[in-house]
Amino acid sequence: MAAILWDNDGVLVDTETLYFESSRRVLAEMGFELTRERFVELSLVKGKSAFEVASEKGVSAEEVAAGVTRRNEVYLERLREGVPVLPGVRETLESLRGRLTMGIVTSSRGDHFDAIHAGTGLLELMDFWLVREDYRLSKPHPEPYLAAVERHGLEAAECVVVEDTVPDGTHYIPGSTRIDGVSVADVGGHS
Repeated sequence: MAAILWDNDGVLVDTETLYFESSRRVLAEMGFELTRERFVELSLVKGKSAFEVASEKGVSAEEVAAGVTRRNEVYLERLREGVPVLPGVRETLESLRGRLTMGIVTSSRGDHFDAIHAGTGLLELMDFWLVREDYRLSKPHPEPYLAAVERHGLEAAECVVVEDTVPDGTHYIPGSTRIDGVSVADVGGHS
């Protein structure tokens, strides 16, 4: 193994609850209920917007887009209040620093990622990071990880991805799952 590609939200930092709460709040303002289970299904497993809840009920694309914009503003405000690093993360990264190439591959927008890490100190332990604007197809599609492999001169077979969400339709077998040549280590969460 030559490199570890880390997911960000839910693996390194505790942001998923803030994202869920921000989405739920704005959808409630629009008159819709978003349960934790539906959020996990749509956003974390299928890689879709939680605002599908409104789209499915016939809300116009313009209204949905306005809701998403509002949610992103609410979420950014929450992120600026500070985001906790998950237990054991800093120590793990410090012990691996310099021994392996490490990067973060996230579906977070750049402005959200910057706010998340404004006070974490984790980026100094990383060799690189890719945010949502750095690739075309979002996770759970493997393109973000494959882009990281290509852009940083890595061999897919020598990389391990640490994720908390295994893509919908992928049959996860601990220690042996590979997606387009990259090993996936599922650290729990939502599979």
